Amino acid sequence: MRFLGDTRPATDLTYADVFMVPNHSTVGSRLEVDLTTPDRVGTTIPLVVANMTAISGRRMAETVARRGGLAVLPQDIPVDVVAEVVAWTKARHPVYDTAITLSPTSTVADALSLLTKRAHGIVVVVEDGFPLGVVTDGQCQGVDRFTQLSQVMTEDPLTVPAGTDLPKIFDVLSGERVSAAPVVEGDRLVGVITRKGALRSALYQPAVDAQGRLLTSAAVGINGDVAGKSAALLAAGVDVLVVDTAHGHQEKAVEAVRAARSVAGTTPVVAGNVVTAEGTRDLVEAGADVVKVGVGPGAMCTTRMMTGVGRPQFSAVEECAAAARALGKHIWADGGVRHPRDIALALAAGAASVMVGSWFAGTYESAGDVHDDGSGRLYKESFGMASARAVKARTSTRSGFDRARAGLFEEGISSSRMYLDPARPGVEDLVDQIVAGVRSSFTYAGARTVDEFHERAVVGVQSAAGYEEGRPLPTSW
Repeated sequence: MRFLGDTRPATDLTYADVFMVPNHSTVGSRLEVDLTTPDRVGTTIPLVVANMTAISGRRMAETVARRGGLAVLPQDIPVDVVAEVVAWTKARHPVYDTAITLSPTSTVADALSLLTKRAHGIVVVVEDGFPLGVVTDGQCQGVDRFTQLSQVMTEDPLTVPAGTDLPKIFDVLSGERVSAAPVVEGDRLVGVITRKGALRSALYQPAVDAQGRLLTSAAVGINGDVAGKSAALLAAGVDVLVVDTAHGHQEKAVEAVRAARSVAGTTPVVAGNVVTAEGTRDLVEAGADVVKVGVGPGAMCTTRMMTGVGRPQFSAVEECAAAARALGKHIWADGGVRHPRDIALALAAGAASVMVGSWFAGTYESAGDVHDDGSGRLYKESFGMASARAVKARTSTRSGFDRARAGLFEEGISSSRMYLDPARPGVEDLVDQIVAGVRSSFTYAGARTVDEFHERAVVGVQSAAGYEEGRPLPTSW
């Protein structure tokens, strides 16, 4: 990456402060772009879901890995629970979505409570593993909530045999005018496929391990027996280990990385967070393969307002990426992304992947429950990992006095409403939007790979008015 006019600005920059200049390009189509990450983690798109309790859980891990990304399970989750989630995720199909299943005697209320957990929008009514019918949200409206599903379901539904070619699946679903159908292997239900799912599976390559199972990751903190917990996570089948703390450039964090590295073997170790070249070098020398970059740019984070500590994210990513690259390693840009352009600019600055948190909170697949704000708009609650809510969960095993004392020093927002976008309510919808924008950025730069994009990107500095000029107007002026 170079700056327009080869003039480096004297001040640090956020994503909003910069823009990318188009180059001469021989890339004729966005489909020529390969977004496989250069960090050798195994992801085929440069997206990582942040290890936030309100966001990253089993549904998010499954769905994002199926599209080539990675979700990091939070460090506050007990190891035995992580082990169960990892085993569950690895048992999911790399093409077909997991079905929501209920029995014929289950109620409409049961179905409505589950329909917002997944974007495919159907409940499969099963008996002995065989699909008897399907139920959609529309069929649940205007009937008593205690009505049994056998009375509202569509019987003998269209089913798709496992292994059917994706274009044929799309044509069949389109011809029958249904958006989703159960997938069966003989008489056994194996998943659900949607029309969009068929298209996506032809465009995305899932992130999988050596056995072809969906890729998983989990975080470990820097307190306690880091080596022991890391070993337990690895034994549970975690593919990527993330040593996570707000201040990654402290001796305790460096020691934690050494401890994790001592048991990790060939498993990638990610560590952070830092915002300087020196911090990056220290974590790499301690054993990190990837360094997480970002202090304070997240939507739920109040660190900069509380402490004055942090750094504008674009400049932090650029400096840390250069330091990591000099040592043969990589960085993830963590936080501060609001639009696809921000992810493209992070990659231009040298990131191998970009972590997304709050942007994915308002989706069907995030870990929280759906609420109605009273006007019919659906939302989920999100909160920062240093907030009072997160601290309370993290210190639940301590004495009342210790919990109260820890609660005095929280940072971050404890409850924020993240509304589901009716046009993009699923995380895959947002992944589509992001990947489309990033692929297009690559074609403007004349790059076919992430490394080429960083090499060819030309970035300029703009005023606030310049940024505003680039924003679309939803209404006339």
